[in-house]
Amino acid sequence: MKAFVNIVAIILIVFGIISLTYNGYTYTTREKVAEIGSLKVTADTEKTIPLSPLVGGICLALGIGLIVFNRIKR
Repeated sequence: MKAFVNIVAIILIVFGIISLTYNGYTYTTREKVAEIGSLKVTADTEKTIPLSPLVGGICLALGIGLIVFNRIKR
């Protein structure tokens, strides 16, 4: 059980660090703008999923807290 808690804590710490260093996840989609006969016009649009620094800080604090409390219980 303690190994599981350590793995969850490490995952939370890694996610927290990634969330604090990057502003969000950006991806590109291709959308059809117009279609006239056999002529197709498409456009690439870039969309961003923002990652809040608050969520990153909370995940980082929870991960560190889990590791600290797991070691205190030993």
